[in-house]
Amino acid sequence: MRAWGFTSLLVLLTVVNWSDKAVLGIIAQPLAKELNLAAAQIGLVGSLFFFTFTIGGFFSGAVNTLLSLRWALAVLALAWSAAMLPMVFTASFTVLLASRLLLGLSEGPSGPLTHTATFSWHPPAKRALPGALLAGSASLAKIVVAPALAFVTVSWGWRAALVCLAVLGVLWCVLWLSTWSEGPHIRSGNGHAGTESGTAADEPAVPWIRIFRTPTFLSCVLLIMAIYALVAIVLTWLPSYFEVALGYSRLQAGSMFAFPSIAGLTLMLVLGATGDRLTSRGATSRTVRIIIPVAGVMISAAILVTLPYVGVPALAVLIVSVGYGFLASGYPLIIATITELCPPRQTAGTLGVFMAMMGIGGLVGPYITGLIVDAADSPAAGYATAFQVFGVVALVFALGALVFANPERDKRAVRGLTSAHNRGNVNNQ
Repeated sequence: MRAWGFTSLLVLLTVVNWSDKAVLGIIAQPLAKELNLAAAQIGLVGSLFFFTFTIGGFFSGAVNTLLSLRWALAVLALAWSAAMLPMVFTASFTVLLASRLLLGLSEGPSGPLTHTATFSWHPPAKRALPGALLAGSASLAKIVVAPALAFVTVSWGWRAALVCLAVLGVLWCVLWLSTWSEGPHIRSGNGHAGTESGTAADEPAVPWIRIFRTPTFLSCVLLIMAIYALVAIVLTWLPSYFEVALGYSRLQAGSMFAFPSIAGLTLMLVLGATGDRLTSRGATSRTVRIIIPVAGVMISAAILVTLPYVGVPALAVLIVSVGYGFLASGYPLIIATITELCPPRQTAGTLGVFMAMMGIGGLVGPYITGLIVDAADSPAAGYATAFQVFGVVALVFALGALVFANPERDKRAVRGLTSAHNRGNVNNQ
């Protein structure tokens, strides 16, 4: 029960994290109207967030070395709250850009550290479901928080939405600092974890390049970039698509933000629980964590390519929702795959690089979408074309992962010398 209690606390943090990301999509239209911004400018802000998010991700290992997980996540959450406030007092395109850059930089290390903290309470064979819960936090943010932010924005203005998020981050820190302790399954880089001598967490480190050059890591990086590009497009543009292109009201558009997330969360939880069950029954990691998410991406691409040919708003909402659900459902399985490749002590650093590279997709997606929308004959045609294009890109990289990714094979390649090292230690005793 303790493990799941802490998992819930970290899920709540990730909900805050994704709410901070999603708020730009919620307030995009009133913000653009007040500041006289073009779609490409909003897209640029959305993309540059992921630029600093990518940079921040590379510092996950360093943060994990310098600070305990307790203080690292508390400092990052407070930084998110601080990033919400400049626009409340001085609204301009420059301030908006600067505040989102700060938010991206401080959110970059949080994903790897949150997964590391969660996985410290769950053994490797049982990480698909907690990973799905963390990934599903993005959906929870859009199902629960996004409609509330839309209501706040319509009722009291977009500044009130930012203030609410700042307060939420501070409240989480109070709860976190008063309860957290680290679990037994991962040793943090600074040595604060309570692992016992001789456990898997004491496995010696390997050269980083050995992890990063494996076909599994490289093909999964490309796939997660494509997935994250579409996730970033949804975060930045989906309420605008529903409002401007499909004709729904601002409050309806903000509330309907939840529809793709409901589909994604449902599929994530089903696949996460199914994956853990299949693993315990002897299914290979390639079957559970590569073939299943790749199949989801293929289904998503097949659905999204039809979007430009749909003229009924309700059907367009259904296509985006189901397509996004299948696309996002494989995210936690891919993350769990990457944690297999490395020794436990290198989990945070490996996930840091992986998620930083993932952020490149977020850097590209929103800005390219803004350019497509500005150049299209109508907003509806522009948004639909963007979803179609990025769906096809995701399909291409999914096929690449299907061909090249094999976690069992690459785990042996990465950690083979570690096994030899351990045998040598036994022989010397």
